[in-house]
Amino acid sequence: MTRSRTPSSRTPRSRKPVPRPARPWLGWLLKLGAAGLVLLAGLAIYLDAVVQEKFSGKRWTVPAKVYARPLELFSGLKLTREDFITELQALGYRRTQKVQGPGELAVNGNQVELHTRGFQFYEGAEPAQQLRVRFSGNQVAGLALANGGALAVARLEPLLVGGLYPAHNEDRILIQLDQVPPYLLETLIAVEDREFYHHLGVSPKSIARAMWVNTTSGALVQGGSTLTQQLVKNFFLSNERSLTRKGTEALMAVLLELHYDKQQILEAYLNEVFLGQDGQRAIHGFGLAGQYFFGQPLAELSLPQVALLVGMVKGPSYYNPRRYPERALERRNLVLDLLAEQGVVSAEEVARAKKAPLGVSNRGSLANTSYPAFLDMVKRQLRQDYQDEDLTEEGLRIFTSLDPILQLKAETAMAETLKRLGGRKGIDEVETAMVVTNPQTGEVQALLGSRQPRFAGFNRALDAQRPIGSLIKPAVYLTALEKPSQYTLTSLIQDEPFSIKTADGQVWQPKNYDHQAHGTIFLYQGLAQSYNLSTAKLGLELGVPSVLKTVARLGVEPDWPAYPSMLLGAGALSPVQVATMYQTLANGGFSTPLRGIRSVLNAAGEPLKGYPYEVQQRFDPGAIHLVQEAMRRVMREGTARSVYNQLPAALNVAGKTGTSNDSRDSWFAGFGQDLLAVVWMGRDDNGKTPLTGATGALQVWASFMRTAAPTSLDATPPDNVTRAWVDPYSGQGSDASCPGALQMPYIRGSEPPAGAPCGLPQELQAPAEQVMDWVRGWLQQ
Repeated sequence: MTRSRTPSSRTPRSRKPVPRPARPWLGWLLKLGAAGLVLLAGLAIYLDAVVQEKFSGKRWTVPAKVYARPLELFSGLKLTREDFITELQALGYRRTQKVQGPGELAVNGNQVELHTRGFQFYEGAEPAQQLRVRFSGNQVAGLALANGGALAVARLEPLLVGGLYPAHNEDRILIQLDQVPPYLLETLIAVEDREFYHHLGVSPKSIARAMWVNTTSGALVQGGSTLTQQLVKNFFLSNERSLTRKGTEALMAVLLELHYDKQQILEAYLNEVFLGQDGQRAIHGFGLAGQYFFGQPLAELSLPQVALLVGMVKGPSYYNPRRYPERALERRNLVLDLLAEQGVVSAEEVARAKKAPLGVSNRGSLANTSYPAFLDMVKRQLRQDYQDEDLTEEGLRIFTSLDPILQLKAETAMAETLKRLGGRKGIDEVETAMVVTNPQTGEVQALLGSRQPRFAGFNRALDAQRPIGSLIKPAVYLTALEKPSQYTLTSLIQDEPFSIKTADGQVWQPKNYDHQAHGTIFLYQGLAQSYNLSTAKLGLELGVPSVLKTVARLGVEPDWPAYPSMLLGAGALSPVQVATMYQTLANGGFSTPLRGIRSVLNAAGEPLKGYPYEVQQRFDPGAIHLVQEAMRRVMREGTARSVYNQLPAALNVAGKTGTSNDSRDSWFAGFGQDLLAVVWMGRDDNGKTPLTGATGALQVWASFMRTAAPTSLDATPPDNVTRAWVDPYSGQGSDASCPGALQMPYIRGSEPPAGAPCGLPQELQAPAEQVMDWVRGWLQQ
């Protein structure tokens, strides 16, 4: 029987609550937010460490700065007024009617008044002072303080001639806030960040204003970045346009403001901002920009110059005043108007400033020109003592011996000579090199590595190894004259054809350039006239190894085989090696290795290393004096006598022409008392040229010496040298009364005895050229 349940018999049940819909995204959102905050905090901690590490430590890699020699002024200094003004203008001095502050000069007749800037040298600081320099002819006749005080010597700041740059090629001159000119900070803030002193790295007001301006104009015409953000972007980040980079920039700007005060940030900005490009070199900071665009220290810039530089911050390439002067002028004047609107300067000052020209220095002028050949030599010498990182990152200050006036004269002489030779076939393919030194110190004062002095490629002055031709001959004659018991300047030698069989079975048969033999001649004539026959015969008598030892003692040790052809210059040297060799000849037998560096300071101005010159006596001064006499006769009566078409007759100089086979190389090396110059001309492919030593290199040398005005070579003989009169043909001792008698120097004890009769007809007692004229006349009769 089935039992049924009635409603009353059912057990009552509790009703379960209806669950709400699940929201898992909220939890994830909270988790993601928390994770984001953690990541943001981590990023902020990381970026904070980056900001503090880089900003508090060494902020910039600063390239080494290379300076020319400072000009030292004193009464009696050999210096023309025109050269002095040229150097002052290269240093950025401004010519005014009345000198009132540093970097100004005024010219009144033969007197120049100037206010120097002062400078920290290796030996100590040179103070800024106002000077009066008086000139007479080609020298300083007087030096005094402008207030009338006596002054023995004064030193100008040296010309900055280049730098040694890191791989990224950034360059800057570090400045401090107390070195900025009036209005620079006010102008920068007025144009780039009006809220600078009121924000914490990011300015919402500036961002809003920029958005409004850009929206209403329909174009991106204004940015909202603060100076701090600009500094962060330039200093820490790239120029990538993205929200990520923008956000990182804003965060780092806030962190920067938390750790550093406004003055520190401003100073960093002034040194970091990009303001132009000079070839591969990036111009960073207002300090370098002032030098690069105006040739002046930043502290001396005027209001319109300051306005121009600040205006360029917006677009250094777009507003480049050298490429787009109209565009730059418009931008500068807009900045000036803005200063007047904000009350930084008066309307009258702005009106005057707008009338001023841009005042940008000429590119390629002495003030902002690099000297790649000389800098290459400096780098090589520095690398013997410093690592590359020291030279490109530590801000070293390197003081050199470069004389910018002599460098300019060398460049001008080379350019003018090439222009005069321009009509000759093949002259356009001829390359050049030139080395100018001080014979007494061995300092390199000018260097050309190419016919294009700004060319920074192959440095022919240092690296072009070329046969030196007759430049070797002074070494042959010096070897002989060191033996006074056997050879004197008036020893009779033979200039006659001959031939010898060499060790490899070849026959060597030298020839004179004129293909003539000249018979019996005096020894000095072999050098003066550059005769190959007599020189080779003399060298063989002495022994080729002996001559090569003399070359080594002169300062170069080439790996030449002892072949007879070496006696006539078949061996190759670079122009710098030739200058080293002739340096010893010019300096009385004292070897002074060539150098271009005087001293090095670190970035704080503390001395690191000096480079004093070294001197070693290698030869007897008497023998050197005799060689110099023969080399003076090269200039007066020999292969280089055309030099006096350009030089004054009273100037005594000595030198030697050199021409290699088939005129492939044109050489000249010569010197006065205080100046030595070596010139090479030839083709890089070793092809033939239309030049000899006399028609090519000598012409450059003479043009240079004409403007450089060396001191006349001192003819005072050493103690072991005496002078005696000799018959011009027999070489026998005579006296001054004999027609055509020569007075020649001799090592004491080697001079011919005096008193021989003047037994030849008067016509035959005349100098050799006059004798030939007399003989020709007699034959015609």
